[in-house]
Amino acid sequence: MTVFNAFLECGSISTDTRNILPGSVFFALKGARFNGNDFALEALNQGASYAVVDEPIGEHQRLIYVNDVLDALQSCAREYRRHLGITVIGLTGSNGKTTNKELFHAVLSKKYKVHATKGNLNNHIGVPLTLLSIPKNTEYAIVEMGANHQQEIALLASICEPNIGYITNYGKAHLEGFGGVEGIIKGKSELYDYLRSIPESRVLLNADDALQVEKSSGCAAFSFGTREADFIWMPKSTTEFASICFESENTIWKISSQLSGSFNEANLAAAAALGTSLGVNAHDIVEALEAYRPSMNRVEWRKTQHNQVLLDAYNANPTSMALSVESFAKWHPEGWMVLGDMFELGTEAAAEHEQMVSLVEASEMTERCILVGQLFSATTWTGLHFESVAALEEYWNEKGAPKDAYILLKGSRGIALERLLPLL
Repeated sequence: MTVFNAFLECGSISTDTRNILPGSVFFALKGARFNGNDFALEALNQGASYAVVDEPIGEHQRLIYVNDVLDALQSCAREYRRHLGITVIGLTGSNGKTTNKELFHAVLSKKYKVHATKGNLNNHIGVPLTLLSIPKNTEYAIVEMGANHQQEIALLASICEPNIGYITNYGKAHLEGFGGVEGIIKGKSELYDYLRSIPESRVLLNADDALQVEKSSGCAAFSFGTREADFIWMPKSTTEFASICFESENTIWKISSQLSGSFNEANLAAAAALGTSLGVNAHDIVEALEAYRPSMNRVEWRKTQHNQVLLDAYNANPTSMALSVESFAKWHPEGWMVLGDMFELGTEAAAEHEQMVSLVEASEMTERCILVGQLFSATTWTGLHFESVAALEEYWNEKGAPKDAYILLKGSRGIALERLLPLL
């Protein structure tokens, strides 16, 4: 029995004995603190039909031995993607991957059966899991690809084999792993490198981004932009919520979204352009994008007992935090900002946090900004700062948290600023 044939027979996989799907194929993956081979027989006892292992654990008719379980998982996912023969849209970028994935899904679902990455399953394990969960009646799959070092996007593209590719932007994310901004550009552009070599593939291209135009040279493209492009759009934000206009069939259509920040205009345009290129009508595109509400702690407005909180605490890097600070300061100058450390910046960490301090000071919100984390505490910041969320919680328990205010919570996942919500 091959791994792929076992998967076709079963139709589902499991990787954790705490939630084994009956009749699934169990992949005995390894991690820093666990070895799935140790649990393979337990997985079979709990209802898995087969277990894929790469260490000798005895003889069993439902054990499938391979050289490397992770490689077997990735190969199985690739083979299933080819077996389905559907169109795969692969997207990556420093900021906005998940937002774009959700917007793409909303638009394309108006006309097609669409499957998209769940949550944040976008790495060397998450992408195969995403592919192997695609229902057989799917017409389009949207696969989010994350990376924190070079050659990772090349690997993920080789697994999901996208027909259409989109890079949201090049920003200052994972500077440490990529080796600086040039490394980020090179690493993300591996998606263009892959598509350039695949006949009949194409790029969804932001024509207003000169660097992306340069890096995608040689790729077939469907472009969107505010000037010369296949899909022309216009920024129309007059409030803090992103809005755009575009023309279709001699009609001007306006999209008034529930996405906070004008930086989301390009995300709306990308989704509208993709939908247009794949035959979704303009009315459905507008309806889908206006109905979308952000979630999962990403640019998500939450009404608490005492405040209106803009929760953007899933992740942060210098590019995304700068955009959030500028937007919030513009629309809520009397509000409060709580900013947490930005991680994975390597040797640039001190300079980037100091630069963020300068940006906050320029916004004239110094007296209503609280910085959290050891990296921010090491800057020249003279306002309120705490080395941890716990320290800020203690302070607010004693002094009281802001009330009747608009509050931005923005920081890296490891800071977990969402823990402050009960006090707000």
